[in-house]
Amino acid sequence: MPQQLVVTAIGTDRTGIVSQLARLVSDCNCNIVDSRMAIFGNEFTFIMLLSGDAAAISKIEYLLPSSAFELDLLTMSKRTSSCTLPTLSAPYIVEYTGVDRVGTLGAISSLLAEHQVYIGALRSETLQPDPQQPAQTHTVMTVQLPQGLDSDKIKRLLQAKFNQMQLQGSFEPQS
Repeated sequence: MPQQLVVTAIGTDRTGIVSQLARLVSDCNCNIVDSRMAIFGNEFTFIMLLSGDAAAISKIEYLLPSSAFELDLLTMSKRTSSCTLPTLSAPYIVEYTGVDRVGTLGAISSLLAEHQVYIGALRSETLQPDPQQPAQTHTVMTVQLPQGLDSDKIKRLLQAKFNQMQLQGSFEPQS
C-alpha cells in the first residue's frame, strides 16, 4: 500500500536545486504527487508530497538529512495519508488588493474559517512600485464551500469585509 511523505526545503536560491531534489526522490523510488516552489528574497522554498511503498519512504527519510546538508538546505518531513475532505463545492476564487496593512490576510481567512470554507491555495504578495506611495497587497485564494453553504452569502460577507478594510475584491467561481 502506498505511503505518503510531505517534504519541505528552504535554502539559498541557486540553479539546479529542483533537479537534485527530484533525482533524490526518483533514486529512492518515490513519486512526486504534488509540489510547490517559490522564491522569497534570496531563499528557495519547496514543498513536495511524495508517495511510495514503505521501503521507499523509509529510504528517503534516511537519505534526506545528508542530502540536505550537501545542498545547504534546511528540510523537514512528515508522514501523512491521503486527504479525505468533506463534500465541497466547485472551486471559487477570492481575490483582493489594497493598501498593505498588518492583519488583512488574518481577517479575511478568519471570516472564511468561521463558515468552514476550505482554502486550497493561497498566494499573497506585497508590491510597492512607487516608493512615494503605500505598499499594496494582492492576494488570490482558491476556496471551496462546504455542502449547503450559500455562495451568495459568502460573497456578501466578503464584500462587506472588503469595504470595511478598504480593499478592492471579488469572489467568483473558478473558470
